Amino acid sequence: MRTAKITRAFCVALGCILVTLGTAMHLPMFLMARDMGYMLAGMPMSPDMLWGMAIELVGMALAMFGLAPAHIDRSYAIEARVVSTDTPLNAKHWWLLVAICLGLIIDVMKPASLGFVVPGMRSEYQIPTATVAWLPFSALIGTVAGSLVWGALADFYGRRSSIFLSAIMFVGTAICGAMPSFWWNVAMCFLMGMSAGGMLPVAYALLTETMPSKHRGWMLVLSGAVGAVGGYYAASECSALLQPIFGWRILWFMNIPTGLLLIGLAIFLPESPKYLLLIGNISEAEKVLKRFGSLLVQGAGRKVTDRSLIPGPAVVLTLTVAGLSWSIINFGLLLWFPADLVANGLSVSTVSAFLAKSSLVSFAIVLVACPLYTLWSTKWTVVVMATSAVVGLAGVIYVDSLGGKIPPIAVIGLLMFGASGLLATLLPYTSELFPAEIRGRATGWVAGCTKAGGLVVQALALLGIAPKIGLIASVVAVLLVLAVLGISLVGIETKDHHVDDDVASSSAAAIATENS
Repeated sequence: MRTAKITRAFCVALGCILVTLGTAMHLPMFLMARDMGYMLAGMPMSPDMLWGMAIELVGMALAMFGLAPAHIDRSYAIEARVVSTDTPLNAKHWWLLVAICLGLIIDVMKPASLGFVVPGMRSEYQIPTATVAWLPFSALIGTVAGSLVWGALADFYGRRSSIFLSAIMFVGTAICGAMPSFWWNVAMCFLMGMSAGGMLPVAYALLTETMPSKHRGWMLVLSGAVGAVGGYYAASECSALLQPIFGWRILWFMNIPTGLLLIGLAIFLPESPKYLLLIGNISEAEKVLKRFGSLLVQGAGRKVTDRSLIPGPAVVLTLTVAGLSWSIINFGLLLWFPADLVANGLSVSTVSAFLAKSSLVSFAIVLVACPLYTLWSTKWTVVVMATSAVVGLAGVIYVDSLGGKIPPIAVIGLLMFGASGLLATLLPYTSELFPAEIRGRATGWVAGCTKAGGLVVQALALLGIAPKIGLIASVVAVLLVLAVLGISLVGIETKDHHVDDDVASSSAAAIATENS
């Protein structure tokens, strides 16, 4: 058993090294173009770049083998051994929260960078707007696929292993920055989207299953808000600081340091104890719980196949509509803002700096969402945030009426406030709604929806149809109103009523009664 663990760890380490090496083999191509303003359009791909891609594939295969769970025993039909999460916060909890927040910032940063690379890419490749729309379209397809695939991997492969794989793939997608052909960029950005889209649902599942019950709500919302706002701020700041010097390609090469940082964080992440229990790895679950000061309760639990504990179709449909609405805001409106403002005569650095400041305004959402979600109501907090997003969309309609002038920071900040609040609460709420054995897939589905709506917007751009931003905002506002009504009517309150914790509390009470 020990030899097998060493072998798997060696495969993971070697896989990380090979992926990093294969990615680094693309850097000379980029650096050689320094005297040409880092423009590579029309240049042939060097043999080193092709070999680098092959090395990356070998590295990914080794890492996947090494991260696969060595022991799976799903014969435990009853979650009889459940986690008691009513424990005080300790240093391990805080470390996990910080690590997840950093991971989500990096995760959100990559798709957010799309809006800042489009103007430079369109200029270098000399392509029309309808053609360049293939780039965000491909990346968004990747993010949707990544959310669904990694959500499923989280349930079958493990929470920690899925995050690790996403981080490794993240490093490899930095080769987007060296692609001399636009269509190579389109293909590589699909993979970049897959790696970025896979992080979010898995991170929420891990936090939900590890954090103490009384603190879980505000930690989930905080991490979501920090990830959404911090990711957009990081993308805009990197664009403002680096793009004037190195061109638009540098934003893709940022995947190397940020991806390596993610790998470093993933090394020290724990596996979810509830996932370990689901696959029958009791001894490993006990080790993880001991680190967090929690315990394993022995008692009668529920059937993991109990369908009565899974929310009905009406709830799933409502969450789907809310996710689609947010995706149109983020990957439609906010993605088009930079290019729209640049097209109206503003410089890339001016627009980037302006949007960076606007994103900071929306960070105030943390001060509102966390206490509401934790102390008041999970369900109604989602309703409030969705409603505030509707108000933000009204602000966008006002911005559209300004006719190309740069809008006040408060206007864009209002939109980001509402959008960030919706994302910060919607996915944590989804993660808490579903039981552990399908949590990854359920959260992955809604996370996929938070990107899928953007595909509709980008498909319109590909067809040469560019609806006014005010029109898009009006359509999304209607969808969000429907989502608000749906959550209000059929939404389930999860505050103090989480399924997994209910089992733990009842089992603990039963044991306490027997002992007395």
